[in-house]
Amino acid sequence: MHTETIPSPDLAWQEEALCAQTGGDFFFPEPGSSVREAKRICGLCPIRGACLEYALAHDMRFGVWGGMSEKERLELRRAGR
Repeated sequence: MHTETIPSPDLAWQEEALCAQTGGDFFFPEPGSSVREAKRICGLCPIRGACLEYALAHDMRFGVWGGMSEKERLELRRAGR
């Protein structure tokens, strides 16, 4: 029996994300690796804002989300957004 996974409405934006088309390696690099390429791709992504909001709302601690690294998101949270 084949069942299709139906995306959750709050995750539907991910289908349009450029990262979904390029693979996760850029967005979850090894510690100390550059996130420059991930940020470049995020900068071109039409749903970057939704991605960042999701990461902040769900306290995503790893990877590049919405064009921001873990450290940048932490600083944004501390500043009160």
